[in-house]
Amino acid sequence: MEETTTHHDFNHALYFQKWTGKRNPDVTSLPTSCAGPCVHVSYVTKFVLLGLAESPDVQPLLFGVFLLIYVLTLLGNIGMMTLVRIDPLLHTPMYFFLHHLSFADACYSTVIMPNMLVSFILRNKDISFPSCVAQLYSFVFFGIVECYLLAVMAYDRYAAVCSPLRYTVILPKAVCVWLVSTSYLLGFLYAAIYTGCTFGGSFCNSNVIDHFFCDIGPLLKLSCSDSFLREKVIFAFVSLNGISTSGIIFISYLYVLSAVMRMRSARSRSKAFNTCASHLMVVSLFYGTGFFMYLQPSANHNSPDKVAAVFYTLVTPLLNPFIYSLRNREVKEAFMKHMKRSLSSSLNRGGRV
Repeated sequence: MEETTTHHDFNHALYFQKWTGKRNPDVTSLPTSCAGPCVHVSYVTKFVLLGLAESPDVQPLLFGVFLLIYVLTLLGNIGMMTLVRIDPLLHTPMYFFLHHLSFADACYSTVIMPNMLVSFILRNKDISFPSCVAQLYSFVFFGIVECYLLAVMAYDRYAAVCSPLRYTVILPKAVCVWLVSTSYLLGFLYAAIYTGCTFGGSFCNSNVIDHFFCDIGPLLKLSCSDSFLREKVIFAFVSLNGISTSGIIFISYLYVLSAVMRMRSARSRSKAFNTCASHLMVVSLFYGTGFFMYLQPSANHNSPDKVAAVFYTLVTPLLNPFIYSLRNREVKEAFMKHMKRSLSSSLNRGGRV
């Protein structure tokens, strides 16, 4: 890929060679001089992810912990998706949205976790340039989808609490499908914008990412091109997504709170709060860590951010299905019913043998 560079870009591209005395094997060869603008071929072919910890002694422990997290994440989210599909009582708008939220969570975790687990075992922290682009795009895609699904689910709670008699009229199947499809479409578009802005510059001074996956902030810090405008574009769209979706959630729950306060029965108020509690817990986890991670300049990202990133990318997808399972009576009843049915079926087959 040919590009015109200046002295500034050229000097950054020679950074590795200057301090190590040899060429960076992951950066193509460069011209020996550049008196003014010049044309050369220079691009990073792969990145090195530093991960969560560099000490070899803790790698097996980290592998065990994150393997357990990943397995539980898949079991919880796939289990939730299966339960929603097979139980007729869960064929409502709320559980239709929850089904897609579980799908997004399972994919969200899968984008990052397998590569991370391999790095713990093989001690190979390399990731190719195309794989890094694909990882960032997929990560942003499912993250944006989750943002809009959480906003849609807040509107669903508003319809259920404020207009229970018109619930199925407000959210018929066609509207639910349209809302979910729009969430995926927006995820596709915004992921393209974020990925394009992140990889729109040159990477010629270093290929070492101080993170455990290809994320926007750490990648922008590596760019040897001026990233000011690209950072502003990303910040603007992150703000737009965050404000629009959190605004929908906030307004929806203002109406819910107003409706609950007008209820005369304590039992009715308790039931209404319980239907919203799970969603509010998931929103708090997702948006709290998300705003901390992405509503700050890339230069401010540092190692402590990795802890927030672990919660945002790995722990939240793990907790979501369990929060909905433990806090939701309908999900618990459906789960117990199908567990008893499966156990009874297994015992009957064993008795016939």
